[in-house]
Amino acid sequence: MKPEKKQILKRLFFSTLYLSTFTFGGGYVIVSLLKKKFVDEYHWIDEEEMLDLVAIAQASPGSVAVNGAIVVGYKLAGIPGIAASVLGSILPPMVIITVISAFYTAFSANVYVAALLRGMRAGVTAVIASVVFDMGRSIVKTRDWINITVMILSFFISCYFQINTIWIILAALLFGIVRTLFSKRRNTL
Repeated sequence: MKPEKKQILKRLFFSTLYLSTFTFGGGYVIVSLLKKKFVDEYHWIDEEEMLDLVAIAQASPGSVAVNGAIVVGYKLAGIPGIAASVLGSILPPMVIITVISAFYTAFSANVYVAALLRGMRAGVTAVIASVVFDMGRSIVKTRDWINITVMILSFFISCYFQINTIWIILAALLFGIVRTLFSKRRNTL
């Protein structure tokens, strides 16, 4: 690997690590700080390109902060850039959540904390239901019967067969890859 690329990967990692560690307010705040760092400070990409990358990050499923780090990392250094920027983005929240979870048992025995956690569980359930509804609605709007079938099958397999969700996601990912490759192959013939 060229020394120049190593330097970019190092800066990419430490920039996203810093932003993820010290930024509060969610993914949209981090995206604006990514712009400040990579457009204004380092001049690695221009402002119009950053807007395109942010649009891609917002349109993709998942955390906007991580998606933003992925698209910027890919633009700057390809696959190694993705690895460096994602690692920098997810390391701080992962450490913080690990520390909090270590104290979860001690706190959950407290009557007030237990009541707070039960209330939060209800709120989280409502947020998840809202996201599922919005995502399901957008899939139905595409009128792609294969995607609709995958969505319905995934729901029933998860609910009635108690299969771990990660296996369902991996199966859907594999199916999507095969479908995309088949579609591309068919279009080139």
